[in-house]
Amino acid sequence: MGNTLCSISQQDRFLQGKVDALLTGSGIRRDAHLDYTCGIFDDDWNLLATGSCFHNTIRCLAVAADHQGEGLLNEIVTHLSEVQLSRGNSRIFLYTKPQSAKFFLDLGYYEIARVQDLVFLENRRTGFSDWLTSLGLPKTGVSAAIVMNANPFTRGHRHLVERAAAENDAVHLFLLSEEAGPIPFAVRKQLVARGIEDLKNVILHESGPYIISAATFPSYFLRDDDAAIRAHASLDLAIFSRIANALSITRRYVGEEPKSRVTSLYNERMQSLLPACGVECIVLPRLTDGGQIISASTVRQAIHDGRLDDVAAFLPASTLDFFRSPEAAPVIAAIRAERDVIHY
Repeated sequence: MGNTLCSISQQDRFLQGKVDALLTGSGIRRDAHLDYTCGIFDDDWNLLATGSCFHNTIRCLAVAADHQGEGLLNEIVTHLSEVQLSRGNSRIFLYTKPQSAKFFLDLGYYEIARVQDLVFLENRRTGFSDWLTSLGLPKTGVSAAIVMNANPFTRGHRHLVERAAAENDAVHLFLLSEEAGPIPFAVRKQLVARGIEDLKNVILHESGPYIISAATFPSYFLRDDDAAIRAHASLDLAIFSRIANALSITRRYVGEEPKSRVTSLYNERMQSLLPACGVECIVLPRLTDGGQIISASTVRQAIHDGRLDDVAAFLPASTLDFFRSPEAAPVIAAIRAERDVIHY
């Protein structure tokens, strides 16, 4: 009869158990959060090969040891690429182990970055270099970088940008463009642009898929264990070092994060890895108001609970004006519809 390729439901514990066993036997760590999994089975429903997707990435690829060299991995990747295209994702990213990278290079993928246990590739030969070019030329003088979600833009974010702008000739502000919460990216960008319009040496960029995106750093968006956070942080920083080199960035400013395990571990990796790339990591204490840390999650919770006035002092006038305007009604409704507004 031959082999069968089919999708594997996230709720099918029996088949998912087979996936776990094959991945473990292949020395591959299973991602805690996947949104599609498939497998190739023989007539006796033995799992011969598997692969999964998460957002616009392909990952968790494995072939049984006694079936390697039969073209099964090619079948899996072809199928997952078709799944991605059906989702409207023409730009596809792929994770693999370093020893498997050459196989995917032969399939038409191109390496972006690698760290000790992870290689990150995409299906566009000039995707990353084209994106780097779109950022423009390096600015004269000392350049710094900030990466933020600004969900929404608070006085704490403003404080970070203001400090960097005062201490550097140019500041490249990368706003995460991933849709990862009830406040749409277009709204976040609008609020940031309004909130920094007086800081003339700040250049606002969309992060695209290369800076703390679901492709490079899913642990930022999903609660995960420490090992996964560190691995993805290392990968994200390997990519950022190339961005810093292209724009002559020598400083990166971050706010300390005592409440978020993900951000705290990421900051630790930055302080450890960036200096070797010629980038100083400057961690600023969080801004407080009345003894309370100004936090975007606190603002979202207050909006969720109908207490915007309670956090008015946390917000720049431009952000507060937006949330008090009719324009904000659908955003407020989306925030109130969320069960958990803290983890974005």
